[in-house]
Parts: sequence; C-alpha cells; structure tokens
Amino acid sequence: MSNFRENLRRDGFVLQSLVSKDFKLKYRRSVLGVLWSVLNPLLMMIVLSAVFSFVFQRDIDNFPLYLILGQTVFNFMITSTTSSMTSIIDASSLIKKIRINKTLFPLEKVAFEVLNFAISLIAVVMVMVYFKVMPTVSILFLPLLLIYLVFFCAGLCLLLSSLAVFFRDVIHLWTVVTLAWMYVTPIFYPYDILPEFMQSIMQFNPMYHFVTYFREIALWHVIPSLERNLVCLGCAVIMFALGMFVFRKLQKRFILYV
Repeated sequence: MSNFRENLRRDGFVLQSLVSKDFKLKYRRSVLGVLWSVLNPLLMMIVLSAVFSFVFQRDIDNFPLYLILGQTVFNFMITSTTSSMTSIIDASSLIKKIRINKTLFPLEKVAFEVLNFAISLIAVVMVMVYFKVMPTVSILFLPLLLIYLVFFCAGLCLLLSSLAVFFRDVIHLWTVVTLAWMYVTPIFYPYDILPEFMQSIMQFNPMYHFVTYFREIALWHVIPSLERNLVCLGCAVIMFALGMFVFRKLQKRFILYV
C-alpha cells in the first residue's frame, strides 16, 4: 500500500512537471500568452461563421455559438491526440535512462489540453453573453461531459502514441483522419441536413455525441438523456480500455524503436 502511494505521488509530480513545461513552452516569447487560448476559438468562429452563416444561419439559431461549442470539443480531441502521438518518441532519451511510468507522457498531453479547454471556455462564455444565451441548470453537466471526453481522448492518445513508435506513418495518416472526421461530424452544419443513412451512421461517431452533449447543455438548455450519457460513457470506457491494453502490450518494446 505504501509503495502504491509513493508511486502515485511520484507520478503526480512528474505529470505536473510535464504539464508545467508544456505550458511554459507553448506561451514562451508570446506577447499575448495564454490569451491565445481564448482568441484562437473566437477567431476561428468568426472566420467560419462568415463563410457558412449565409448557408446555415436560417437553419441554426445562434449559429456562431453553435459553431464554437462544436469547435471547442472537437479541438480538444485533435490537439490532445496530435501532440500525444510523438510523446513517447520525444521522450526517448528519458525512457532509455530511467525507469518511469510511460503512460504519463501521452496522458500529460490530455491533462495539458484540459487546462487549455478550461481557458477556451472563456471564449464560449463571451459568445453566450453576446447572444444573450444564459446558462441554466443543464450546464451543471459540463464536468460530466469533460470526464467522458478526457477518458475517450486518453484512450485514443495511448493507442496512437504506442502505434506511432512502430509505425511512423500513423503520425502523417492521423492528420488526414482527423480532417475527414471533422467534416463528417456536424460541426458547422446541422445534423438534420444529412440523409437518413448518414444519420444512422452518425450514431457510431463518438465525437458527434460529445459535441451534441455540449450543445444540449449550453445552447439548447436540455438535460442530456440517460441514453446520451450511456453512449458517451460507453465510448469513453471502451476507448480507454482499448488504448491502455494496446499500450501495456507494446510498451516493453518501445526502447528498441524510439
């Protein structure tokens, strides 16, 4: 029991140190610094709204808010997975020198994105205030959504980072996959315009459920149904279990390929 506590304390310290290092590196020599985490989603929302508002504004109320909510959730997945893919490779010198819990490297990328997600919520609040969309009791489900999203992305990060060690093509392929994934997820267009067969397929898209969850609690003031929660929970548990299984299966051979 004492060894478990010691390992947990040590891993927590390493995780905190890695997040702190990434935070300092990201905003080093930046005039606006952490404000970029607020400005980025706002600027992207303005650009995409200018492009698509004439097409979808009649179909979607408060289109810019609809857009930024989808962006915020989807960007969490993209940025955490993209940065985590090379986390084991980038830590090769450390892995070869000392014995360390290797799962910390991809999981740290998720933890770092949680921090960025929290900061980007300032942009979401600003847009909500501008459109006079006041939060209701449904917004209390936001921490639950974040838990689902974190475990889903953590599993995906573990899976991708372990595969990237052996197959570097995964790093390049993932850019194409995330781009296609973004377009097949209703980020900037309404779900209703999809044909019936696409709507059926969309039910197997985890990011669709996470994005819709956020819109339900922040835009539509709907308490997510039990079915929606079970689907999000299932996606999170299955992906985390798969990622952890693959990572642990392959981690002993990392040192031979990094």
